[in-house]
Amino acid sequence: MVSFVNDYSQGAHEEVLRRLVETNLEPLPGYGADQYCESAKEKIRRACQCPAADVFFLVGGTQTNAVVIDGYLRSFEGVVTADTGHISVHEAGAIEFTGHKVLTLPHHAGKISAEQLRAYLQSFWQDGNHEHMVSPGMVYLSHPTEYGTLYSKDELIAISAVCRERRIPLYLDGARLGYGLASRETDVTLPLIAQCCDAFYIGGTKIGALCGEAVVFTKGAPGGFVSFMKQHGALLAKGRLLGIQFDTLFTDRLYWRISEQAIQMAELLKQVLEEAGYPFYLKSPTNQQFIILENREMERLSRKVAFGFWEALDENHTVVRFATSWATCREDVEELRRILAEKE
Repeated sequence: MVSFVNDYSQGAHEEVLRRLVETNLEPLPGYGADQYCESAKEKIRRACQCPAADVFFLVGGTQTNAVVIDGYLRSFEGVVTADTGHISVHEAGAIEFTGHKVLTLPHHAGKISAEQLRAYLQSFWQDGNHEHMVSPGMVYLSHPTEYGTLYSKDELIAISAVCRERRIPLYLDGARLGYGLASRETDVTLPLIAQCCDAFYIGGTKIGALCGEAVVFTKGAPGGFVSFMKQHGALLAKGRLLGIQFDTLFTDRLYWRISEQAIQMAELLKQVLEEAGYPFYLKSPTNQQFIILENREMERLSRKVAFGFWEALDENHTVVRFATSWATCREDVEELRRILAEKE
């Protein structure tokens, strides 16, 4: 069976595995205090053009979101996001579990706008009862979004301006950030994200690492953040495992090169799906492609192709997701082309 089910099915890039094996028996300090973590942090700072940034390594995206958001917010504050945001839909209430409400705005192709955000914040603070309500204490974006869409440079700058007007932090979930940066349709760069955001993370789990996300605080981390990570069960004793992976990914542009590979395969995948006549739910410029399948056709394809359920469109049609990754090769897409050409 050929798989396009997600972008974290495979293990890790061979270069990452090679470095883990090569350093395996080195006795190193724990909790991220080793030279590989320091080297990775410096490489990330240079890539972000943010030399004073604080960088921390966590194991996964949900842990990262929960710890960062809880670290920023006071007990009576919540986080504003699109109603399709990962923290709102696919994290099993992890943010609410820390005691903070997720405050949702209607999405537009997975995104929120600066105008929408400004209106929401203005309405909240003009409400005479706002002291009895959950305060919007920060803003969460994902780039790419859950629909594989991207914020433009102007959109990101505008949202950042609103956050600064209201003096609340802007946090960007970069689980698939490499695929967004590699997109042929983007004008957003890593330094721009560092300029616009108070914090963001560079995803590794979905982009060549066994696991791991690199959190970048562009204006300094909340005080005692390492202790805070430990309280949340998010501090890895063998921090070397994360540092070595990111040190490798940020050597010789590996992170960018494997992200570009995924985008090349996504563009080929899009072509194959179009040629087969499947309607797109929306056109994504990144590694996730969403198409509409008649339910009987979905059942037929699922016997030979792994893809992801997204949502029921109506009683006869379903939106499904095909995802490429750093490990997707041309042979995978050509095999899909052959399967799609088959008839019952």
